[in-house]
Amino acid sequence: MKCPFCATLENKVIDSRLSAGGEVTRRRRECEACGRRYTTYERVEQVLPLVIKKDDRREAFDRMKVLAGLRRAVEKRPVSSEDLERFVDTIERELVETGEKEVASSAIGEKVMLHLRELDQVAYVRFASVYREFKDIHEFMEALSTLLKASTGAGVTSSPLAGVPSVPLSAGVATATLASAVPVIVGVAATKAAGGD
Repeated sequence: MKCPFCATLENKVIDSRLSAGGEVTRRRRECEACGRRYTTYERVEQVLPLVIKKDDRREAFDRMKVLAGLRRAVEKRPVSSEDLERFVDTIERELVETGEKEVASSAIGEKVMLHLRELDQVAYVRFASVYREFKDIHEFMEALSTLLKASTGAGVTSSPLAGVPSVPLSAGVATATLASAVPVIVGVAATKAAGGD
């Protein structure tokens, strides 16, 4: 394994641990040339289906693309890197278990949203705002309202937006509660509009 700091191939493993699910081996390595330490992850290579994009192109499932989108959604949220790794492991496992050779990118997006809703509701709203490409504040508020109804229906007693002041919107729209997610949503949407992924 090449050292990420000095590119030397000589290293030694100083610690190995299995993940909670036993699907990933985490190895702590020390470079024999520069003495710096780094972590590698080892997992069984699985045959994942090809992803069918909106324009009908086919491409290999890219774990790092999913992780990058999740990292943007959970920015400044109490979600660890290990939680995100487990999250993507779950998505990959579900895709392999379908037995399909190809899967639509929209199906993957829906799976991500389903699991993200359980992991962190603010991250869910951030991800949904970009993924669903809301046309205006009304569509966004409708999705937020659905999330709040589902939360209270599932026995959640406090809203993820509790304590945030209510702000009246334009005529015809009920008073809405805006979350700390809104500035990030606008930032992510601006990044996407500027050509970011």
